[in-house]
Amino acid sequence: MEKKFTVLAVALAALFSGAALAAVPQGYPADYQKIVDAGTKEGKVVIYSTTDTKAAGPLIKGFEAQYPGIKVEYNDMNSTELYNRYLSEQASGGGSGDVVWSSSMDTALKLATDYAAEYASPELDKLPKWAVWEKKAYGTTYEPVVFIYNKRLIPAGDVPDSHTALGKLIASQTDKFKNKVTTYDIEKSGLGFMLAVEDSKHDKDYFTHLADVAKGGLTVQSSTGTMMERVSSGENLIGYNILGSYAEARAKGDNSLGISYPKDYVLVLSRVSFISAEAEHSNAAKLWFDYVLSEKGQSILANQADIPSLRNDIEGKNDIDGMTKQLGDALKPIAVDESLLEYLEPKKRLEFIKQWRAAAAK
Repeated sequence: MEKKFTVLAVALAALFSGAALAAVPQGYPADYQKIVDAGTKEGKVVIYSTTDTKAAGPLIKGFEAQYPGIKVEYNDMNSTELYNRYLSEQASGGGSGDVVWSSSMDTALKLATDYAAEYASPELDKLPKWAVWEKKAYGTTYEPVVFIYNKRLIPAGDVPDSHTALGKLIASQTDKFKNKVTTYDIEKSGLGFMLAVEDSKHDKDYFTHLADVAKGGLTVQSSTGTMMERVSSGENLIGYNILGSYAEARAKGDNSLGISYPKDYVLVLSRVSFISAEAEHSNAAKLWFDYVLSEKGQSILANQADIPSLRNDIEGKNDIDGMTKQLGDALKPIAVDESLLEYLEPKKRLEFIKQWRAAAAK
């Protein structure tokens, strides 16, 4: 009989250990325990994301350590694939992501307008007002958009420090830069399209500068990793509209890759996230969502994943305060609001792509 009680005690301890360890974060409302318990009972959360699995790894590890009863099912896709897959699954009523987390801010917000659950995160007051849309879609990062170049093949005196300088450099050395400049394919990359649109809003001579950049012949890609690899190897010499977070992470171990932050303006991207209104694991989704926005989650992003934090209370320089001290008024954060949707209207999108193609000679 004593043996049976011992076995039962061990079984119960195993059953409730996850819930016991998963405590309410400090400063959260007391009734948050209900979300913790329900999320632990759900047992997993499904994430649809454009953030590389490697970059998200420390965040996933930290979350699963804080909530040991919940496993993260992480799906890493490019922005267009994520958008189409999620939209198709919602239309068919099948299983889908509990949380969307995308660098393509405009398409993520478009999905959020139809499919996001309203949720007031306990971290809400720690975030900039421009980063939250109707308590449904939240910006989660603060990532400057940069130029990259091959340090072995581009002299220090030639490194462009503005969008105008980039165009002038290439237009003045078309033979050297023939098919050696790379950026996003704006038809295949939702992120690339959005950044091109934002460029046009901040640069009145955008299409003139684009034409100058394309005078040597522009190569386009749908992947940041591919562009960095090509610039590092020397197959391309310069890349522009590159996420600074990925570039900084790679440059730490790649002596060939240089980074330039333009002085005229620096677009700042904030990966948009929302919880699906039809989330199968809605409580676990809230736990993940709050963890990403929390000081602990943002610190992991900033200091382990090299993705700058949206908060201003993170240790180190990789947050809003650190970026502002480095780049000042040149920083132009892209707000999470309805203005992102303007160029997703089919006619306007098509007109922009045609104008872009004409300038880029593509």
